[in-house]
Amino acid sequence: MQETLAIVLAGGVGSRLSPLTDNRTKPAVPFGGKYRIIDFTLTNCLHSGLRRILVLTQYKSHSLQKHLRDGWSIFNPELGEYVTAVPPQMRKGGKWYEGTADALYHNMWLLSRSDAKYVVVLSGDHIYRMDYAAMLEEHIENKAILTIASMKVSQPEAHAFGVLAIDHHHRVHNFVEKPIQPASLPDDPDHSLVSMGVYIFNMATLQQALIDDAALDSSSHDFGHDIIPKLIPTERVFAYSFGNEKGRVAKDCYWRDVGTLDSFYQANMDLLDPVPPMNLYQKNWAIRTYEPQLPPARTVSSATGNEGIFINSMIASGVINSGGSVQRSIISSGVRINDGATVMDSILFDGVEVGAGCQLVRCIIDKQVKIPPHTHIGVNPNEDKQRFTLSDKGIVIVPENYQF
Repeated sequence: MQETLAIVLAGGVGSRLSPLTDNRTKPAVPFGGKYRIIDFTLTNCLHSGLRRILVLTQYKSHSLQKHLRDGWSIFNPELGEYVTAVPPQMRKGGKWYEGTADALYHNMWLLSRSDAKYVVVLSGDHIYRMDYAAMLEEHIENKAILTIASMKVSQPEAHAFGVLAIDHHHRVHNFVEKPIQPASLPDDPDHSLVSMGVYIFNMATLQQALIDDAALDSSSHDFGHDIIPKLIPTERVFAYSFGNEKGRVAKDCYWRDVGTLDSFYQANMDLLDPVPPMNLYQKNWAIRTYEPQLPPARTVSSATGNEGIFINSMIASGVINSGGSVQRSIISSGVRINDGATVMDSILFDGVEVGAGCQLVRCIIDKQVKIPPHTHIGVNPNEDKQRFTLSDKGIVIVPENYQF
């Protein structure tokens, strides 16, 4: 892993997650009560032995950069280790990044300065656990110039991904980004093989591919649309099967692109299942993050005699439940729930205060929102539409610092 550089793409606008991304980039959106989305990719790097990491930022990056400073300043530069945020440097003119491949092309000077032989290209907005070291080992064994992490999904879902066709040696012979009619697996017509957006390139191959792509005015400068399809006919491109981590990490095979409000909500709710599809409590693969120094969460009997209760919920530090009822919800740090309030199937970000007698159902409440007493959210869709954003499946999203 000493010969490997990791590059995390973390500059996406994430417009489908609005209003959660109105003031922050998608990788910085809170997740699971105490984490940020990017923590999962960076944790994978940490446990995989990748200690040279560039995070390419762009859109509303302040929250992300602050999180990297506070939670990820853990590597030793004396040993050549780092996690470095790299905003657009404008080295190729006055343009912003215009595609995933273009983001790396703008930073060719960083690639040139590196003595790395391999480059792991990652997205900072997926929720999953993966050992990249096992993938790199297979990349080297195959004498590949590019290896693409892949997984099976149901054939109707595959149109949202890059779809691969492989031979019995896992060599890729076709790749189509987001096809209208995805090809299914020859031995499994109900499923397709799709890209996870995790790539390992040989450094020389990546540099030449970026230079060739930048010269084409017709290119969208995207890995899936442009770079990968051009390498397949003449080069050794292989697919790596997600879940082939050889025992270093639990093979839960859970991977989610939380790019929409409904997928983000569901990925959070998955954590509350009796047997979660992704185990946050695996001791040898703990998810790292930044967490402020706060007192333990507690319940309090209210003045009216109501007991604060939590049922099947995740509770972060600093939470006070004073006579409220919380069921199947994720409660982030510093939240206050007051007498007689009911919170069900909801996600509350840091610093939210729920007034006495409130009723919240299937909501996402962003940071520092003070909900007045006896407010109902998620109960009457017609009323909610007039004030808030509703997802396609009816989840109500209250934006950060919303004033009632």
